[in-house]
Amino acid sequence: MMQQTSRNQRNMRTPYRLGIDAGGTFTDFVLADRSAGRVDIYKTLSTPNDPTEAIKSGLQLIGENLGITPKEVISQCDLCINGTTVGLNALIQHKGAKVGLISTEGHQDSIEIRLGHKEDGYRYDPEYPPAVMLVPRYLRCGVRERIISTGEIRTSMQEEDVREACRHFIKEGVEAVAISFIWSVLNPKHEIRAAEIVREMMPGIILTVGSELYPQIREYTRASTAVTNAYLAPIIKTYVTAIDEYFHQLGAVNPVRYFQSNGGLAIGQAMTDRSVYAINSGPASAPQAALSVCAPFNYNNVITVDMGGTSFDITLARDGNTNLNKNIDFLRYRIGVPMIQVETLGAGGGSIGWIDDMGLLQMGPQSAGSDPGPACYSRGGTDPTVSDANLVLGYLNPEGLVGGKLPLDKNLSYRAIEEKIARPLNISVEKAAHGMFTIVNNNMVNGIRRVSVERGYDPRDFVLVAAGGATGAHITALATEMGIDTIVASKLSSGLCAYGQIISDVKYNYMATIPVRLEGNETFSRINALFKDIETKGIEHLNSDGFADKDIDIQRSMEMRYVGQIHECTVDIGSFEITADTIEEVKNAFHDRHEQLFTYSERHNPVELVNIESTMYGRVERPNPAELTGTSRIEDAIKAHRDLIFSDDGKATSVPVYDGAKISAGNRFIGPAVIEEETATIVVQPGWQVELHKSASYVITRVK
Repeated sequence: MMQQTSRNQRNMRTPYRLGIDAGGTFTDFVLADRSAGRVDIYKTLSTPNDPTEAIKSGLQLIGENLGITPKEVISQCDLCINGTTVGLNALIQHKGAKVGLISTEGHQDSIEIRLGHKEDGYRYDPEYPPAVMLVPRYLRCGVRERIISTGEIRTSMQEEDVREACRHFIKEGVEAVAISFIWSVLNPKHEIRAAEIVREMMPGIILTVGSELYPQIREYTRASTAVTNAYLAPIIKTYVTAIDEYFHQLGAVNPVRYFQSNGGLAIGQAMTDRSVYAINSGPASAPQAALSVCAPFNYNNVITVDMGGTSFDITLARDGNTNLNKNIDFLRYRIGVPMIQVETLGAGGGSIGWIDDMGLLQMGPQSAGSDPGPACYSRGGTDPTVSDANLVLGYLNPEGLVGGKLPLDKNLSYRAIEEKIARPLNISVEKAAHGMFTIVNNNMVNGIRRVSVERGYDPRDFVLVAAGGATGAHITALATEMGIDTIVASKLSSGLCAYGQIISDVKYNYMATIPVRLEGNETFSRINALFKDIETKGIEHLNSDGFADKDIDIQRSMEMRYVGQIHECTVDIGSFEITADTIEEVKNAFHDRHEQLFTYSERHNPVELVNIESTMYGRVERPNPAELTGTSRIEDAIKAHRDLIFSDDGKATSVPVYDGAKISAGNRFIGPAVIEEETATIVVQPGWQVELHKSASYVITRVK
């Protein structure tokens, strides 16, 4: 548990706000106590088979620290926010629901045809296997109906086809149904009627209607998004129901909010209806948190790296704006809805080291997770992991993690690396451990390059922000390799995603299709009317969530392209009315964006609109920024010296170990060194210097 003290203190009836981030190895809890001006962080081991058990354990820790019961904690929270990997894990492991698909006759196989190509990177690889279908062929039912590209009905829907599909689904034990018809985004009449029939014949079934979930042009993307949503919905519903009931029993004042992959919060019912938004629920909050901890330094270009026990997640924000992806292949499934761009690798503290058939050392993606965990956890694990390597290298405190609450056994780490890495490679254990450290770092650097260099960004223009409990041991090595000169590591870094949750707003995306050239007053009136329609729905939704109109903000965007182009690009616009005058502003914004993305624009060519989108925000009051106090000398924070290995020769260097709780704002020192916070360890390699800022963030810069 870590504390910060703020100058501003306010007495509130519900002083607490709780963020929970359930990872593969640890579940993080960040509690903001606004009446005392404090932010505390707690950790418990995750319980993948029953996530509520980890939450119960975490609340017990919080209650013990505050001297009150978990029920008193929750009853005094204005918001309880949960980020979860339940949906992501179900998709990775293909453990979703049994789904039936109802589509236009002849289009049942669009999710398998996949636009006729494999994902980028494997397009010309004949050995690359096809993706596992979330809906098997025998559960895809065609319906005779046809709406054409003008929105007119060419063939009326044969209702008996829908009823026959329902009978088939009932017989096969289908748990969720997805409906996706051709051109339903222009005329949803057939989908609406089909949904009525499904609900009539299969009462209680979880139903996803493509034109409601993703009302955008592109048949394959819409069908795939609807199927993925249906595949995850029963699992998310079960999870949300269990969490909601548990918090209700504890006396929660407001409904639990869940973090969405679009970077905002939603209530449980919205997450069940729009389960596809839960895929990146955990890491999606990292950019918001990173920008917050970088705000005192006016850093707007930020790369956030989050190394937990199982995975390594990377996000990028440029000019204070987080990258959003739409229409992407995620885990081999096309997802159309907006998602925070997260690059995920199997590179965490629990990633296992192994030797391949060619005798080469590899790291991950397999993970020891939390059960049994790394060998050093003494929970039965025998495979050497990144954490075991870090312990042998001296980077981790052999007395244990989380303030000693999780004891570590260096002998078990040494034995695991010796038996499975060092002896087969005929090298010392120390060299083997440094090799494991180096290889996992190279894997992470390649991931950072994918979100930066490969997308046209120079990483040297960015600040690297540490997140996750395992990141601190690697952060200076990663920055060195990337040529980045500045690192920010908050005292909350090990729970940064949970912190991001408690400072985020409720957010919903509303979309509509309107394929027209941007010409003529009649067209402008149609665009304005459609924006008003979707925004009215959004405001009603947020009003029902408890937000007054004054707390609601709207951001508009339009997807446009030059006439004749296949793909469009998204342009943010103001909330002004579209007129003959303002349309020129919109077109110029499109030309500029096109040039930014593709290095050219065609300002003489006509522009056409494809889709519009309004992002609706319910603004949530944020906890006050904390400021550290204290005037101790940096020498007083040294609690020990420890031998660390920084090179592949296996030779050790004695370095000071600083107690993070005793470092005062303004204290400075030069590496090599180790900073030990209660829930994180930061290894400062040679060539780096550190200063603790009053905002409770370590600013680590390269020694010039």
